[in-house]
Amino acid sequence: MSQSPPGHPAIILVSPERTDFLLDEFGRYARDYDLRTATSAKDAEIIAEQLVAEGRPIALFVTESRLPDGPLFAALHRWREVVPTSRRLVAAHWDHFIADADELRPGLATGKYDAYLLLPRGPRDEEFHTAVCELLSDWGSTVAAPEVTTADVVAEPGDALAVSIREFFARMGMPSATFAPESEIGAAVVAQWRAEGGGAEPTYPLVRHLRGGVIAPASVRDVAAKIYGRPDSIDPEGAHTIVDLCIVGAGPAGLAAAVYGASEGLTTVAVESEAIGGQAGTSSMIRNYLGFPRGVSGMRLAQRARGQAIRFGTRFFTGWEVAGLTPGPDGAPHIVHTDGGDVHAKAVVVATGVSYRKLGVESLDAMIGLGVHYGSAMSVAREMEGADVVVVGGGNSAGQAAIHLARFARSVTIVIRRAGLEETMSSYLIKEISYHRRISVRPFTEVVDGGGTSRLEWLTLRDRRDGTSDTMAAGGLFLLLGAEPHCSWLPDAVARDERGFILTGRDVPTDQWVDGVPPPSLGTTVPGVFAVGDIRSGSMKRVAAASGEGSSVVPLVHGYLAGSQPT
Repeated sequence: MSQSPPGHPAIILVSPERTDFLLDEFGRYARDYDLRTATSAKDAEIIAEQLVAEGRPIALFVTESRLPDGPLFAALHRWREVVPTSRRLVAAHWDHFIADADELRPGLATGKYDAYLLLPRGPRDEEFHTAVCELLSDWGSTVAAPEVTTADVVAEPGDALAVSIREFFARMGMPSATFAPESEIGAAVVAQWRAEGGGAEPTYPLVRHLRGGVIAPASVRDVAAKIYGRPDSIDPEGAHTIVDLCIVGAGPAGLAAAVYGASEGLTTVAVESEAIGGQAGTSSMIRNYLGFPRGVSGMRLAQRARGQAIRFGTRFFTGWEVAGLTPGPDGAPHIVHTDGGDVHAKAVVVATGVSYRKLGVESLDAMIGLGVHYGSAMSVAREMEGADVVVVGGGNSAGQAAIHLARFARSVTIVIRRAGLEETMSSYLIKEISYHRRISVRPFTEVVDGGGTSRLEWLTLRDRRDGTSDTMAAGGLFLLLGAEPHCSWLPDAVARDERGFILTGRDVPTDQWVDGVPPPSLGTTVPGVFAVGDIRSGSMKRVAAASGEGSSVVPLVHGYLAGSQPT
């Protein structure tokens, strides 16, 4: 049964006896979704197969906890086989909710379905529909092509910079699309470029951005600067305007510092070299972050935190890499240097996090953006449909990337140098990976070569135990390798450990303590300069821990400012 025009994404409602009730309850979605009903698992599977054959997307399955034709988990498994990208919601009847919970809830930990809720018992059950909307929003942002774009990218096929720009837009929560120059939209953008540039021939990619103009960027930073401005806009006349707090890096730690700093009255600026959210912002789904029982994507978490910080007055400058720091002598303001200008700040919080270690295989580094990606590259996941994909890395980010890619790819192989994932990955991810038939793990293995005609087509993997190698077809390689500190721009006065991570508090060598007293717990060897999150030596390398340090540093900043005499 369909309640909306064909072509809309479908929601399949499954109930042996209450399909009319569910159809009425989901009536608020009828304008934008094609509502279908089924009374059994098999009927739902048949409907799904018909829709897939027609090329129709299925956003969500909603099912009661008890079906007449077999166990629920078997039904959920079959539905995922037909439509790997759809979300799955179990809405138990109130007579069965508690009785079925013990058996069904463990399935959440293995990714068998996405949410377990009580069927609405009356009108306007907004708690129920909040969960529905979150699932539809997650599906829409990671699976569906955007209905409305805030930016259009025009590029020739295989343009690596265009891929990077699109990934930047995705991480910033800005829907975008890529068009060939000869397409209708591409031709319109080219014509606008010529009109604005006095007839000049375009160089690709071109980007039509939300401010209404068209630019031909040479880097992602060019796009970010056009949209978000330059750091020197704080100080346009060179008057050395001084802010209370400059945060370098806008991952979870930096965002938390921005929220708490600005909310407690500090004039706060955050400078981020890439997209808001840092490495965590590339995670397709973080399921163990406090307060998000159905999980939250790194992008959505970052954008919510950014909006929260902006509400309190934080200014963000995105796309500007910090090139240096000049400490202020005797309590004078520090100077944070970027190519877009300097920021003068009484206190500085370093929250630059870590970057993925390079693979070091020349043939593959030459194909970055052409099937080879550092990070999860969520924006290109849709392009992996039907492909064999390799994810290199054993941390949580690698696990999250593998699960997300498995919605599209024919197979996902996680390659790790260790014997297993247990040392580096959270248990809930390991369980979900072990359940997923499309994902396999190859221990004691490394990628040593790869190539293709115009993009990645094959990889060579080597067993580290006996040195044997084999070659496999591969349409995508996603590299999430280890953690390298990103703080070479800091002066030598900021002490670091042997791996390059910043030393703070009692980890600072005693010969660098002042009057026998160590720096504050998150303080560095330069007064007024603090370090939080993954960049800090000894940090936990988890999103929640980074957020905690970002909020905890603000009282230390207040304490420093209360005792300093900036000029």
